[in-house]
Amino acid sequence: MKTLLIVFHSLTGGTEQMAQAACEGARSEPAVSVRLLRAAAANSNDVVAADGYIFATPENLAAMSGQMKDFFDRTYYGALERIAARPYAILVCAGSDGHNAVRQIERICTGWRLKRVAEALIVCTHAQTPEAILAPKLIQPEALDTCREIGAAIAAGLVLGIY
Repeated sequence: MKTLLIVFHSLTGGTEQMAQAACEGARSEPAVSVRLLRAAAANSNDVVAADGYIFATPENLAAMSGQMKDFFDRTYYGALERIAARPYAILVCAGSDGHNAVRQIERICTGWRLKRVAEALIVCTHAQTPEAILAPKLIQPEALDTCREIGAAIAAGLVLGIY
């Protein structure tokens, strides 16, 4: 059985909704075990044990969240040279842009020698005021459908052995 690891951090719920939707999509493939872990709970053993990954983060101050950065800091060297060529995708819940958060994660994945198998999905909430930024988020159904499709596609690819 193949394993897909979805690692996420969410403060206002948007990224969590995206990660859960990707998890739902991936679980449509019965031959894949899907692990949905908060960034603070994931460790190097989780990364090494997985066959593919989805990394989901909010955009915080034009960057990935501190919890996601901490996850990568804690797991990078423990997984280095042990996970090359495995597939990954990125989900970002952004207030305005999200592209720098994607670039940061892509650089880490390049170091790990992972294989990007989907374009990064950036869902923009347009939250620009302190009140809007800190408010609970509700991700649109169309964006959640795309998250489900990404999860399902990676899971299917793992089962078919194309990654």
